Amino acid sequence: MVTTRRHYKGKVYETHLLRRSYREDGRVKNETVGNISHLPRHLIEIIRRSLKGEVFLGQDEPLRVVRSLPHGDAAAVYAEAQALGFPDILGPACRERDLALALILSRVLHPAAKLASGRYLEDTTLGRDLEVPGDDTDALYGALDWLGARQAAIEKSLARRHLSPGGLVLFDLTSSYVTGNKCPWAARGYSRDGKRGTLPITYGLITTALGCPVAVEVFPGNCADPGAFSRALATVRERFGLTQVVLVGDRGMTTQARSEEVEAHPDLSFITALRAPEIEALSRAGYIQLSLFAEVNLVEMRHLEHPEERLLVCRNPHLASERARCREEMLAATEEDLRKVREAVLAGRLRSEAAIGLRVGRIMNRYKMAKHFTLAIEEGHFDYARKEEQIAQEAALDGIYVLRTSVPEQQLPASEVVAAYKRLSRVEDAFRSLKSVDLKIRPLYHRLEERVRAHAFLCLLAEYLVFHLREAWAPLTFADEEQNHPRADAVAKAERGGGAEEKARTQKTAEGAVCPSLPTLLAHLATLTRNTIALPAQGGITFERLTEPTPLQRRAFELLGASIPLRFR
Repeated sequence: MVTTRRHYKGKVYETHLLRRSYREDGRVKNETVGNISHLPRHLIEIIRRSLKGEVFLGQDEPLRVVRSLPHGDAAAVYAEAQALGFPDILGPACRERDLALALILSRVLHPAAKLASGRYLEDTTLGRDLEVPGDDTDALYGALDWLGARQAAIEKSLARRHLSPGGLVLFDLTSSYVTGNKCPWAARGYSRDGKRGTLPITYGLITTALGCPVAVEVFPGNCADPGAFSRALATVRERFGLTQVVLVGDRGMTTQARSEEVEAHPDLSFITALRAPEIEALSRAGYIQLSLFAEVNLVEMRHLEHPEERLLVCRNPHLASERARCREEMLAATEEDLRKVREAVLAGRLRSEAAIGLRVGRIMNRYKMAKHFTLAIEEGHFDYARKEEQIAQEAALDGIYVLRTSVPEQQLPASEVVAAYKRLSRVEDAFRSLKSVDLKIRPLYHRLEERVRAHAFLCLLAEYLVFHLREAWAPLTFADEEQNHPRADAVAKAERGGGAEEKARTQKTAEGAVCPSLPTLLAHLATLTRNTIALPAQGGITFERLTEPTPLQRRAFELLGASIPLRFR
């Protein structure tokens, strides 16, 4: 089809000719088959595109949607993984790498067991494009084993990216329960899940000062905090090659042995907190008095046994009032139950000294208030009274916590040490995301040590991805965009920024859109589907189209700096 234009007296005349080319006597000739200039413009355009191979559907011809698959959520998470360089971080291109990446993304989108994740991916565009075998258990577990074998190299790469000499490294410990009793990591110990009848494993997270996860260490379920702290030190020093770093850990991680271990490496420093018995010992010795906090809430002194270390005594009035309220509630609840026991004894329904002791023991175990009561148990007699003097001594320490650090004052002033310790809440946020909010690391179904470690590492990488998604989508969600800003008073109760408060109050973003949580946003993105459409009247020709993105979906991809792809490959 040929279109020619001719200008005559200020007007443009178009001629649309249908021509064919043919060869005659070895020469190429053109022949005009017809002139369609008289037809309406839209009909001429249809003829032009049809001659180029496009197929058009008649008004009465049937159109069939063959398949509709969730696409937007997977496309967004995949785009963020690409922006973070996940393919290069994971390792050389191979089939196992593609499946490992798919498992990581599936853990973000739909946390489940490996086989269930494969079946879920089969019903998404991501699984279709990456050819994830939902029913091939061996292939999925092979990818998990491949990922686990590369843990050290990947974590070292993340450490080079996010950790720097002299910077802060946060470390904390938690546990998750295991199904069955065949896993060698599972051991009877302190279960932070409180799941009765199950054995836990313990694992620790190493993160940046902002809470970005970098490494995970798996320990037996009966591992104590100090032993985990030693492993974290070894990881930072030997695997990451960081000789100048400040390791921030929760109270109880730096025992005497751990202090000596840190002192053996002068370039390593730590920030932690004293346990309650150590604070009480300082109080009895007269080093902590309420008069110290008449005008300030932070007092610095030297450690009694380690003069090269600093002790920062802090008092938070909000924490003090909360502890006082909680203690009084527990005392009142304990007294109420003890009163019922005394009435039963007086009424003669309870006479045996052993029976009275068992009933009272259950009450004391329930509220953990035995240290605050004097109990008198005899045959047919029971009485109780509060230890008012001891309660007053404990109340005098309400709201007081003491930080211990080996960081010189020239490197970190007192207020910055407090701020650094409070950043451990970022690790708690990561644990919350791992356990229940986003990734559901528990329960663990694996029996082999390597598989348990690989599962924890896979969840770490998924949490790394979630951390950056939350940062990118902070304007759309309830996230506090001001949480990293320096605060005037590091000891005082942390407050949400004005923007976060406004979003929580109005349930809307600064742009006036409805404010979702991260899971809700991912669920909304999943409604952006990829549809396979068939034209039966055209010989069964099929093509793919995405649904029209909503304004929220468009904005989500804009914040990721990505376009919405039709296919992943």
